[in-house]
Amino acid sequence: MKINSPLQAYEYLPKTNCGECDEPTCMAFASHLIDRARKPKDCPPLLDAEHKEDYNTLIKLLAPEIREVSLGTGEHKVTIGGDDVLYRHKLTFFNKTAFAYDVHDTMDEKELVDRVNNIQNYKKFYIGDFLTLDAIAVRCVSGDAGQFAKTVKTVAETTKLPLLLCSLDAEVLAAGLAVAADRKPLIYAATTDNWREVAELILKYHVPVVLSAPNDPDTLKSLAATFESMGITDLVLDPGTVPTGPGLRDSFENFLKLRRAGIAEQTDIAYPMMAVPMTAWNEMDGVSAAYWESVLASIFTVRYADIMILHSIEPYSLLPELHIRDTVYTDPRKPVMVDAGVFEIGSPGRKSPVFVTTNFALTYYTVESDLASNSIDCYLGVVDTDGIGVEAAVAGGQLDAGKIKGMFDSANFDVREKTDHGTLIIPGLAARLQGDVEDTTGLEVLVGPPDSGQIPRWMETKWS
Repeated sequence: MKINSPLQAYEYLPKTNCGECDEPTCMAFASHLIDRARKPKDCPPLLDAEHKEDYNTLIKLLAPEIREVSLGTGEHKVTIGGDDVLYRHKLTFFNKTAFAYDVHDTMDEKELVDRVNNIQNYKKFYIGDFLTLDAIAVRCVSGDAGQFAKTVKTVAETTKLPLLLCSLDAEVLAAGLAVAADRKPLIYAATTDNWREVAELILKYHVPVVLSAPNDPDTLKSLAATFESMGITDLVLDPGTVPTGPGLRDSFENFLKLRRAGIAEQTDIAYPMMAVPMTAWNEMDGVSAAYWESVLASIFTVRYADIMILHSIEPYSLLPELHIRDTVYTDPRKPVMVDAGVFEIGSPGRKSPVFVTTNFALTYYTVESDLASNSIDCYLGVVDTDGIGVEAAVAGGQLDAGKIKGMFDSANFDVREKTDHGTLIIPGLAARLQGDVEDTTGLEVLVGPPDSGQIPRWMETKWS
């Protein structure tokens, strides 16, 4: 992105504040161009002939420094790349690192189908969303093009997830593409030995391709320039992933160099990058390999892999990989929040307690989980604090008596009508609000524990 402020984008807009984009002003629209919530084509006047030059200029200026590459089709399509910054706090990172887990063509059919189903059906609920896996990497181990094609066909019939076809033999890749090209798979990989044959396949089938030159950024750059000169621009770079020792340091430094060059507008190297943490299995096995693979995945999620090939689908590997990815790709400019309102936990009745919390997602789901898992039938009032937790919201004024009363009023929830007790329970960290809430709402207010995990014990002694 060559511009990084709404004011810069505003200079290329019609400045009529017409509202045809459903934004109140052109400046508001410009701010959404910067955070990618809107695109230039969403401004109807900008599409008129008189603004054509501004439109084309804006498209060019808003294009991300690292090119975007898509694999897969339909609702499961995955887009990688598209970043503009080296450090997420300067803007944010876009397009989460895609995790592809491997199968190979020497697995028997039942084992193959079971593993594919385990990969595509995996999901972990985390702060209001499900963490899932993104793609299947089909590796050729047999060296037999026919066997590889058969495996690719079975995988394609079993899942709609995007596919990676992995072999250094162009004949094997051709066999895989013959049965799965319509799924727009990512081809792994073109090297200095096979690039001509692989390039012919890419031109024929119009699919993205990985360029591989382990620990040789100069060769990688040369390969990229060669493919681009042939009109092939859906490229992913594999600088190599050495799992341990000095080679790991070199791999890490190569990722840094390539991404810095791309962000610095060296367009011939500004492509998404691939890491292959499953190389850990080349040097160890079992739990040790799975552990080290997750370490590598964490390292290269932070610096700066856009897609990875991994092996272990054990929970002790998946959870750290998924959690760190979710953390790194959460927009630091936007608090993670849920909707405000009054929600039922279990089957509350007239004698059920009414708890109050904030709409910071981590707070809400922690409280909700603690209540539900302990079978506490209750009402949970969630106050809009702009996604700020209880203690900080009390200190900053985002949680006060007026906000609490307003939340219940907006939800049309009258505590006296819904319950026999007419009582609210506020968090222990908001204890200083007790008197104000009582005066403002006219309700009795109890101070709950500071930690929602202590609610069951608190209920035993404080709630009758």
